[in-house]
Amino acid sequence: MGHSARLNFPAAAIDVYHAPELVALGLGGLVISVLGALMPAGWAARARTVTALRTE
Repeated sequence: MGHSARLNFPAAAIDVYHAPELVALGLGGLVISVLGALMPAGWAARARTVTALRTE
C-alpha cells in the first residue's frame, strides 16, 4: 500500500517479525483456537442432547 501511494517506508518499519517468530505466532494461534474449541465441545459431549440444543 505504501508503494502504491508512492511512499517509501524504511525496512525497519516493515520487516518487524522474522520467519521463526511468524511460525511461533501461527502455532500459538492454532493452539489457542484448539483449546478454545475443546472446552465447549467437551461440555456438549457430556450434556444431554436437549440441553445442548437449547443453549445453541
